[in-house]
Amino acid sequence: MKKTVLTLWLFLSTALLMAGGNMAPALPAVADIPKSCYADKTYFEGAAGLMWQDQKYTDAEDGAYASERSVRKAGKWNHAVNYCRNLNYAGYSDWRLPTSDELTHVHRIDGQIFKYFRDKDFWTSTPTTEGKYYVIYPADAYPYKRSKRETNFIRCVRCTGDIIEPPEQSSGF
Repeated sequence: MKKTVLTLWLFLSTALLMAGGNMAPALPAVADIPKSCYADKTYFEGAAGLMWQDQKYTDAEDGAYASERSVRKAGKWNHAVNYCRNLNYAGYSDWRLPTSDELTHVHRIDGQIFKYFRDKDFWTSTPTTEGKYYVIYPADAYPYKRSKRETNFIRCVRCTGDIIEPPEQSSGF
């Protein structure tokens, strides 16, 4: 019995070792994964000459908002200023936190212009009295005063210098 098991084991081991002679070439170490269709998305507001960041919000950012922490596109006011100032996105590095007028204006445009949005407050760079700053709530596009220590969402903007004037209206005469 022992001789039979030993012979069978030796035969199978030899067969397994020799079976690899006609193998396909090895796969590359890292497969080519296509980039997302929505990578580095922006919204260009031609009438104002502004380019808006339109990037997907992550679970970490949603969690930071909910727990009053600062992570990328969610955080306290000082974090928001530094995040935009240091942002390198869509091939540009001159991003900044928008003013309350700019953010109010873009949210008053008909329809949902941003692919990625949140129904929460967004920071602006516009100070109020009492050491607070304005946030804009996208649903009504109104400014509200918030403490710098509160956590809100962040959407950065940059000036393009390319203001596109709307076509002139015909008077009908």
